[in-house]
Amino acid sequence: MQVDSFHSFTLTILLLFIGKGLVARINFLRAYSIPESLVGGLICAVGTCVIFYGLGLTIDFDLHLRDVLLLYFFAGIGLNTDIRSLASGGRPLVILTGLSVCFMVLQNMTGMGLAQVFGLDPRAGLMLGSISLTGGVGTTLSWTEFFTDKLGIANAKELGLAANTIGLIAACVIGGPIAAALIGKYKLTPSENVELEVGSMHKEEKIARIDYYGVLMALFWLNMALILGSFINQGLAQSPVVLPEFVGCLVAGIVIRAIGTLSTLQRQGRMWQWPIMQPGLALISDICLGGFITMALMGLQLWTLQPVLGFMLVCMLIQVALVVLFIFVVVFRVMGKDYESAVMCAGFGGITLGSTATAIANMTAVTQQYGAAHKAFVVVPLVCGFFIDLANALVIGVMVNITP
Repeated sequence: MQVDSFHSFTLTILLLFIGKGLVARINFLRAYSIPESLVGGLICAVGTCVIFYGLGLTIDFDLHLRDVLLLYFFAGIGLNTDIRSLASGGRPLVILTGLSVCFMVLQNMTGMGLAQVFGLDPRAGLMLGSISLTGGVGTTLSWTEFFTDKLGIANAKELGLAANTIGLIAACVIGGPIAAALIGKYKLTPSENVELEVGSMHKEEKIARIDYYGVLMALFWLNMALILGSFINQGLAQSPVVLPEFVGCLVAGIVIRAIGTLSTLQRQGRMWQWPIMQPGLALISDICLGGFITMALMGLQLWTLQPVLGFMLVCMLIQVALVVLFIFVVVFRVMGKDYESAVMCAGFGGITLGSTATAIANMTAVTQQYGAAHKAFVVVPLVCGFFIDLANALVIGVMVNITP
């Protein structure tokens, strides 16, 4: 049964409403910061799986709009990245980025090794490595076509999306307990007289105003980022390293933000007014991300995982254990063994298993209980939102070309 693009997108909106309603009503989902889009998309995926086994009917959704939403989302990340803020993280930013890159390689080597043990193409293990875990849903879908069409790994999407779902939940579960264990063992305390970052963010959200002009301006510059990104992708296509399409849009957004900020400092421009367009950009980005994740999970055909279920479960258990071990043995020690380091360790679980949102949610839970960690809330979002996506694309591009 084929569901066309219009009806698929309409169902996506309905599933977002359902997910939002369930998260609002179920304390467990709110406590672990489970996204509404994840809930709605999984409901659809489980439903299609039940229909397949119960009625023998395969439901295929036309998810063409999903790829467009992905590009808009990464263009929005680029526009939100202020080059001047990249230097504010200093030495901890460089160190945490380096640790994240090293762990991505370790993730991929683990996935490839386990895939070979289970008699699969070793490159299939990349889908249970940094593609799905560090990269998230967006990176998984960006690489799916290459894995299925070029490498012949038919269930690459299902492997990646299932791994990302498990990783997202695992990241929410391990972050807080890891930080609590470190704080208790080393008797760490936060700095005094520092306002919680979460408190300030909530206040900003309450007074944010969205108007027609701001949304229209944000949409215009998002479209410009997609146009410039297409030219950047054409240039990247000439390189020997395979990079997903969203990289060009991410870089284009960063370039446009830098030019827009510079022009604003020189003179007041009508087409670039960041304070006015930022709330509209945040709204569009949130809608695109929610719709994208929901549509991605809608197309998840769970029954295709049956032949590799054992491989996936074993691999995910080892990957999660590897993250916990790496945090205790390496990350906490290298980052300074202080309270800020403990909070960053909670965020590192989100970086390597979930998403930026998961990393922030983990750190928020810790700081609300123990106290503020200003440096962590500067460094981790920069690592998640900018450096990781670019570094991961390069790491994957190199390792995917390793022949079995």
